[in-house]
Amino acid sequence: MGRVATKDRPHGGVGDRFRLWWDAQARPTQWLIGVPFLIFIALVPILNIPVLTTVGTNFGGVMAQFGMIALIAIGLNVVVGQAGLLDLGYVGFYAIGAYTVAILTSPDSPWNQTDEWLSQDWAWLAALPIAVAITSLSGLILGSPTLRLRGDYLAIVTLGFGEIVRLLADNLDELTGGGQGLRGVAYPRVGVSEELPNGVFSAGNAAGTLNSGVWWYWLSLVFIVISLLLVGNLERSRVGRAWVAIREDEDAAEIMGVPTFRFKLWAFVIGASIGGVAGALYAGQVQFVIPTNFNVINSVLFLCAVVLGGQGNKLGVILGAFIIVYLPNFFLGRTELFGIPINGNEIASYRYLFFGIALVVLMIFRPQGLIPVRQKLLAYGRELYVAARRAAQAATRSGSDDGARPGTPAVATASGASGTTGAARPTAGGTRTGESTTDGEETR
Repeated sequence: MGRVATKDRPHGGVGDRFRLWWDAQARPTQWLIGVPFLIFIALVPILNIPVLTTVGTNFGGVMAQFGMIALIAIGLNVVVGQAGLLDLGYVGFYAIGAYTVAILTSPDSPWNQTDEWLSQDWAWLAALPIAVAITSLSGLILGSPTLRLRGDYLAIVTLGFGEIVRLLADNLDELTGGGQGLRGVAYPRVGVSEELPNGVFSAGNAAGTLNSGVWWYWLSLVFIVISLLLVGNLERSRVGRAWVAIREDEDAAEIMGVPTFRFKLWAFVIGASIGGVAGALYAGQVQFVIPTNFNVINSVLFLCAVVLGGQGNKLGVILGAFIIVYLPNFFLGRTELFGIPINGNEIASYRYLFFGIALVVLMIFRPQGLIPVRQKLLAYGRELYVAARRAAQAATRSGSDDGARPGTPAVATASGASGTTGAARPTAGGTRTGESTTDGEETR
């Protein structure tokens, strides 16, 4: 019995068909579609869409918070979704990034450098790479002795790390201000005018459509795009395939020659650096850092965003972050919903209960998340998929001269989410055939 053409195979709903269509588009076409969509996402806070805009709180501030949580979810997704490392203390890296900026720029800090080698106008931007470097170093220090652990043991160690960072911030009064926190944290001094003497990023810019929350949201989008490009390139490289191999079966990956410890350490350091960027954004936006904002509950919420959206899927975890941030703020201040009288403030106060119920239901009916990941991590998978799709279309139009069934693709596709694909792979010395891949992993 002949094989069925790729376009005629059953797929998992509208989302699966959309991904197949998207993967078949040329790279310039994807950019032509993606850039206008990104512009629309950036303009959402100033469009004032009636159904989407919040009532009890500023929508720009909500979107700014979403930008920070989305950046955290992307970094945590590298650790949990890609490498399969259960990290319950990711909030520790978030706190280290925030406190690094606060210690260097707050007037309450004994290490304030704004009057020495940090210019007051550019203090936040100058402290940002320092915060990223310190969080990366902390990820390296934490991961080096602990990443040989697995499963629950690693989860307990990372949970302890997050609590240690919070307790240190609460008890080092001379450095971190203790429970009083650090105030007056620097922020970008951009758009200074008579109406806004401190710039558009200042907390004083709270009125109007282009308030400080909108500007922080746009700045978050810049870092989100940079992070997505970085993580996306890593996923399509040898590093990404090694992460998937470690996540699926670490013992098998090590037997096949994958240096598992090194790649797990890379995931930890990359995730920590992205968390440091999010912490720096938080410190600059709030301009006040206090230990109670870096507790275990927030760490669990970050993990909830990854699990809810879909572990391993970058766009999925961004959707999960939006749900985590937007839903409680959506109910704030609302007295009715679709004509039904409600107490929105009381509903918003039960957000942890609703998130817990949502996770239980999700684990029962859709454990892969709202947008599950597709394992198409072969280095030349997209090129092979495009070639196979074109061959299938050509075969459908012209038929087969040797009696083969019409619609049979001439080249096996490399885009299946599961199963084994015997596609040819271009190499430096020619074309190597017969290399099989299972779930995106390469075996030789």
